[in-house]
Amino acid sequence: MTSGRAADQLDRPETRGTPPRVLLLIAAVTVTALTAVLIGLTVPAVLPPDDPLPAPARFGIALAAFAVAQLARLRFRTATGMVSITWGEAALIVCLYLVPAGWLPAAALLGSGLAWTGMSLAVDRRPPLEVLRIAASLTAATALAVAVAIALGAPLLAAPTPGLALALIAGSVTYLLATACLGGAILALRHGVAIGPPVLAALRGKLLMFVGNVAVGLVVVALLEIDARWLLLLPPPLWLLQQTYRHRLRADQERRDWRAFAEATASLNQLDERGVATAAVTGALTLFGAELVDVDVARGDGRWRRYRGDAAGQVRDREIGPPARPATAEHELARPLTVGEVEVGELRVRFPASAPPSPRERDAVAAFSDALAAALHDAATHRELRLVSARSSYEAVHDGLTGLVNRTAMLSKGDQALRKLAHDHPVALLLLDINQFKEVNDTLGHAAGDQLLRLTANRLGTLVRPGDLLGRLGGDEFALLLTSVPVIGDRSAPMAYALRQAREIAERLAAPTEVAGVRMSVEVSVGVVVAGAGTADLTELLRRADIAMYQAKEGGGSVAAYDTSRDAASTDQLALLAELREALQADDQLVLALQPAVDLATGAPTGVEALIRWRHPRRGWLGPVDFIRPVENSEQLGAFTRYVLDKALAVAADWAREGLDVPISVNLSARSLLDPRLPAEIADALRRHQVPAQRLVLEITETVVMSELEVIDEVLATVRAMGVQLAVDDFGTGFSSLTFLTRIAVDELKVDRSFVIRMTESPEAAAIVRTTVGLAHELGLRVVAEGVETAEQRLALAELGCTAAQGYHFFKPMPADKIGAVLGTLRDSAESNVLPLRADGAS
Repeated sequence: MTSGRAADQLDRPETRGTPPRVLLLIAAVTVTALTAVLIGLTVPAVLPPDDPLPAPARFGIALAAFAVAQLARLRFRTATGMVSITWGEAALIVCLYLVPAGWLPAAALLGSGLAWTGMSLAVDRRPPLEVLRIAASLTAATALAVAVAIALGAPLLAAPTPGLALALIAGSVTYLLATACLGGAILALRHGVAIGPPVLAALRGKLLMFVGNVAVGLVVVALLEIDARWLLLLPPPLWLLQQTYRHRLRADQERRDWRAFAEATASLNQLDERGVATAAVTGALTLFGAELVDVDVARGDGRWRRYRGDAAGQVRDREIGPPARPATAEHELARPLTVGEVEVGELRVRFPASAPPSPRERDAVAAFSDALAAALHDAATHRELRLVSARSSYEAVHDGLTGLVNRTAMLSKGDQALRKLAHDHPVALLLLDINQFKEVNDTLGHAAGDQLLRLTANRLGTLVRPGDLLGRLGGDEFALLLTSVPVIGDRSAPMAYALRQAREIAERLAAPTEVAGVRMSVEVSVGVVVAGAGTADLTELLRRADIAMYQAKEGGGSVAAYDTSRDAASTDQLALLAELREALQADDQLVLALQPAVDLATGAPTGVEALIRWRHPRRGWLGPVDFIRPVENSEQLGAFTRYVLDKALAVAADWAREGLDVPISVNLSARSLLDPRLPAEIADALRRHQVPAQRLVLEITETVVMSELEVIDEVLATVRAMGVQLAVDDFGTGFSSLTFLTRIAVDELKVDRSFVIRMTESPEAAAIVRTTVGLAHELGLRVVAEGVETAEQRLALAELGCTAAQGYHFFKPMPADKIGAVLGTLRDSAESNVLPLRADGAS
């Protein structure tokens, strides 16, 4: 492939030769025309004996009539080139009346040949072959029309009768069809298109003028029969008629051009470079009736690509060097494509040599170039955005050093893989840790440590089987989830298989290698855990594998299996659940900590979130993170949920007696929504405490949002119908589905604190907050930002349109006996601005 100036010179459009099939048609038409001339001249001419005009004068009149008819032409451009319409039919009718029929082919050949030669020299710069083709075509059409006319009557100096009019009209129609078909055939052969469109375009453009031509010709014949002096009155009407034709053609042409321009520019709305450039080439070919169109596109990396199309409609592309921009010919237009100061390409349009661009077409090319430049720039921008998006999406779930999935993706993809398997299908998780990795970093440097990590990842990658999931969790830890564990009768077989795989991996990794010029053996400790796919999520499997891995390190071996007897967390959780049962019976251990949310504009309270704390008699104060997860996985979840609801509604009832109508929010576990009795229990608690349903807000997590279980939808719909409000907690941290918001109406979105805390320094976090606020506004929901700790965060949230917020910047969670006074102070110091949620009539 050539490039640069030499390639550009080779690629520069040059005048193409006439196709052989066109030459063949021209030769055939020319032979036909000359034959008609010779035959016509040999036919004896019969003139009246007392004819006042000598024969040469009559021939001269015919020659002049045909010449003037061609000179008074009107032209319009079609998709395949320029079409000329003339007064040929009027000249034909007059000549049939005044001149012997046999002389007319010769008069047509000489008259039209002289007229088109003169116009070519003065205006069109047509090659001689083209002038010959036109003259021959008009002569052949004249001969055919004369034959039809004299077959129906004897027009020469005949008295005006309906028969004469019919013969003259038939000859005119024949002339019209013959010229249109010959012209269409030439255009079709030259440009490789069907003959129909150019013929129909010529007939449509000529129809009005044809009717006028026939009328003028018949009027002239009638006036000649009555008194030739009446012809002196014809020039003004003929001039007006010519202007009418011109105006009509121009109006039709402009209407077609505007429609074609709109379609051509609309087709540029593509999202990729190839689509835009191809649409531009085909659009320009159609819009300007061009012979050749080049669209040169400048790539961001300095490369150029040329898209070329010809009149046949074929579009080809290839890589080129930067265009040298040679001087353009008279029938070519070249426009640089720029957006501001950025060069995006170049457009070059070559018009037919016989129809150079008019000033109006130059303006149209300029306007089309601007639209094309914008479209190419948008396509390039969209391509960059796609690349950035794809790169960001990839980096979000992959480790930048090894290319393996990271911890976040390992957890999400691992849980997805587990959910696809049967509940009791065995899976194995192998957790690997490189021994003495810190020593490698300290001794050989971090670059050597990175090399060792990449080497380990590559070796592990060769051992992964289809369906397995390999990831780097961070540091020198790798995890491998085996989902294709053999299922056989022996219950110990899955663990035996997993241990074999772990030992094989350890042996493969221990093969000597060279890191930073030092030959070493990579030794690892591997923790192995086997469980049914439905008995634990990947987080729990990683916890167990981590215990096993440290057992391997402590035992001095390279591989160890998870041993429940050495899992302190397992027995401790059992004890914790037993102690929780006692706490639910007491009245002073599980207590509420209440945190208000305030309106960012007025400071008025908009709601209060109820947080549970455990005042354990032996362990001290425990937060939800210490006991909520075991509770959610136990049979005590129902009793725990009823206990928290009862406590929260009791506090809300106290507020109501003090005149404080502030909603209270209670977090609800996903498992609680699987209980169809929950709505009835909530309704009973609301009745007992005499709290209006709309003053209770149930906060659900995005785990619930992801679920499509019918029982969850039914429970939420029933609760919602009671008037209880719903809020989506920690919005943005999971895989929330917008379709959930169409299934179940919620009232509030709560932006997770992790995004709020980072929003002032992280554009990504700020974008998530901005998107959540915009989504809430679009859906008519209230949005509450959690974890606001600074005035800067508060100001940023207010500027984004966030309605409310909670966090340490406003208030820490406080006991129930103090919250009432705080709410009263907030209410009194700010005008009432508690925004109604959707249940209160918000739209």
